[in-house]
Amino acid sequence: MAKIAVLGHGVVGSGVCEVIEENQDSIIRRAGQPIEVKRILDLRDFDDLPYRDKFTKNFDDILNDDEISIVVEVMGGVSPAFEFSVASLKRGKSVVTSNKELVAAKGAQLLKIAKEHNCNYFFEASVGGGIPIIRPMHMCLAANEIDEIAGILNGTTNFILTKMIKEGISFDTALKMAQDLGYAERNPAADVEGHDACRKICILASLAFGRHVYPEYVHTEGITKITLEDVAYAENWGGVIKLIGEAKRIPEREQIECMVAPAFVHNESQLANIDDVFNGVLVRGNATGDVVFYGKGAGKLPTASAVVADIIHEAKVSGTSTSLTWADSTDNFVLPYDEVESAFYIRISSDDEAFAKGEVSALFAGASFLSRTAKPESELAFVTESLSGGLLSEKLACLEAEGAQVLSVIRVADC
Repeated sequence: MAKIAVLGHGVVGSGVCEVIEENQDSIIRRAGQPIEVKRILDLRDFDDLPYRDKFTKNFDDILNDDEISIVVEVMGGVSPAFEFSVASLKRGKSVVTSNKELVAAKGAQLLKIAKEHNCNYFFEASVGGGIPIIRPMHMCLAANEIDEIAGILNGTTNFILTKMIKEGISFDTALKMAQDLGYAERNPAADVEGHDACRKICILASLAFGRHVYPEYVHTEGITKITLEDVAYAENWGGVIKLIGEAKRIPEREQIECMVAPAFVHNESQLANIDDVFNGVLVRGNATGDVVFYGKGAGKLPTASAVVADIIHEAKVSGTSTSLTWADSTDNFVLPYDEVESAFYIRISSDDEAFAKGEVSALFAGASFLSRTAKPESELAFVTESLSGGLLSEKLACLEAEGAQVLSVIRVADC
């Protein structure tokens, strides 16, 4: 019998206990042995639960229990989750987590400690909730060189953008709807400003390219500036706006491109029709081509399902996993955003439309102009050819010097 401890009895922690209890028969069949939750760490009291005797407020009760071989960390945040994880690994207890913030910040260090102590650090649930993506990448796609990863990694922002696109409601109204439905927190900053998606693309990029990608070096934008005007121009262009996390290998340099930003996504892309709270991750391998993983990216039971799958896997293996690892890195592993090349959608306002159009044509050779219903005469929207972020900033400064007001700048994705 494999005995585990759960750190945190919130949404995911309670879901883990529920899944293990309800699916014990199938878990025994797949793990080859029963799995028992022996201890649950939480500072709160849960006197009404049938398993209330399993709770403790002292982490040492778990750390010093030699029967506990797997620690499930579902606390969230970096501290004390990091300290508890390190202590567990150094005792030879494998750690399973859904904590994307911790994996994105300390993944390389925790994987190294796990390897040194012949145990494992598993984190399938840290990206995509119930969507299997971590294990397929480091096992099923192991024969591939991963060239690119691009995905819709946050269900809250995807829900908001879907409502803006399909129902024509504003960002503020769509956000309020997401909060009322429980898809967005009262303070939605981590979602709508792109930080949640940033942590997830950092984890996927670290796994794909073998070196740790730190969130602080990844250009991150959210969706708070997206307007219905931008949505209309995207439709005229032939696509939709999605919040895309993207990481791409640069073959001629020992660097990668990595960013999170709203993007124009063409209707022909496999990511264009992933709507509402669903997530989708496109992985481009040199042998497989494009592979897309799709499903609900969050929620109590989908996330708990991924956590329990890691527990089952750990119960079946012996020793440390040699394939689930990456090295540490420095800040220059990620190409500076100003050097990344892309096409861009730009919307400006000018008192002299004809003059502004001439300036745009002179500055952005090959630009294609867009239109929308009820477009004001003072408004001009266009899509550039590919150029670096640094050069774009210089050209936009020239437009502003001529009296134009830049209203929107959005990347055009090539995924």
